[in-house]
Amino acid sequence: MSYLTKRNTATETLGFTYPRLHEGKTWYVDFFAFDPVIGEMKRKKFMLDNIKKKSEKRRRAAEIIEAITRQLRSGWNPWVNAQESRGFTLISDVLSRYMEYIGRKSRKKTKHSYQSRINVLNQYLDSCVTPIKYAYQFDGIFVNEYLDWLYLDRGVSERTRNNYRGWCFSFAEFMVSRKYIDNNPVDGIPALDEKKKHRKDLTPKMLQQMRRHLKKEDKHFLLACYMEYFTFIRPTELSYLKVGDISVKEKTIFVSEDFSKNKKSAKVALNDTLLKLMIELGVLSAPADYFLFGRHFKPAADRCNADQYNRRWKKMREALGWGDEYQFYSLKDSGIRDLANEQGVVIARDQARHSDVSTTNRYIQEHSMLVHSEVKQFKGALDDDEERKEVEEVAS
Repeated sequence: MSYLTKRNTATETLGFTYPRLHEGKTWYVDFFAFDPVIGEMKRKKFMLDNIKKKSEKRRRAAEIIEAITRQLRSGWNPWVNAQESRGFTLISDVLSRYMEYIGRKSRKKTKHSYQSRINVLNQYLDSCVTPIKYAYQFDGIFVNEYLDWLYLDRGVSERTRNNYRGWCFSFAEFMVSRKYIDNNPVDGIPALDEKKKHRKDLTPKMLQQMRRHLKKEDKHFLLACYMEYFTFIRPTELSYLKVGDISVKEKTIFVSEDFSKNKKSAKVALNDTLLKLMIELGVLSAPADYFLFGRHFKPAADRCNADQYNRRWKKMREALGWGDEYQFYSLKDSGIRDLANEQGVVIARDQARHSDVSTTNRYIQEHSMLVHSEVKQFKGALDDDEERKEVEEVAS
């Protein structure tokens, strides 16, 4: 039997030929696999011309050949499974493309958050004995093992693990829409039950304790705390506010859609307590283009990162002997609670820039809900005078 006959017989038996590299004017890896639709062998090519260096082309070709050979031996067929060559795109290239996409449509904070997720994923890949290389390997098994690594090995909370699951889902959707993979592998991975929010609101006594302490130690940070308690403006949004956003005449401060969480511009009310402290600190005399809370919470030309609020709060919390369940954001919880109890939940909703009252209600913790005395006198159509008299006698 001739060599050619032996080769043809082997091809018919296997249903494919082994991939090999072709060098020349055009560089590519190709192989043949049986296509049952046309009833004959059909060639598949992976072009390498987009890689400049020859050494890099050979290295990439070797990786592709190794991966394809393993897949073909396990029964994979590019025509039966409709798996396209994009599945053999390097996962690192897909991640880079993904960040380019995010960078064009997202805010700076979002881009930073997504880049952080990718950095953690790369840490996991570096820790793997045999890390994935190609897009098609981003499957359910890989994602499950990655999330287990985060939760069991790194000890992140249930909420954090679920947040990473959400990011993996988003990334997989990007890959599906661009034909790197066929299905979203995160669909079948459930979220974990989360523990209740650790943060607690501040009691009236604690708020007064904080006011006295900061009035003596750090009035500029006291102004930041007042802003969080009275205006409910988020820390990141606070870091972008400028002196020129304040209107003393209207008693408002403008929050631009450029940095607001809900991407909507709004005016937020300022009360006399806030304005009085601003005047006392000379804040309103600073240039209009200065950030309201620069370094050390003083007006400055340079913006300061939102992390400074939590760092300074932690220092104050330790000085006052409070537990870590009391956080800077607790001021917002407390402010919404107190405004809702004093002026009504609708007013609190509008000041907090919530789209729905249900969102506002989530900030009002059960132990802080006001019981209106007027309701205790409510009679309605089912009132029974005799029963009411009996209750009043018992109550007295």
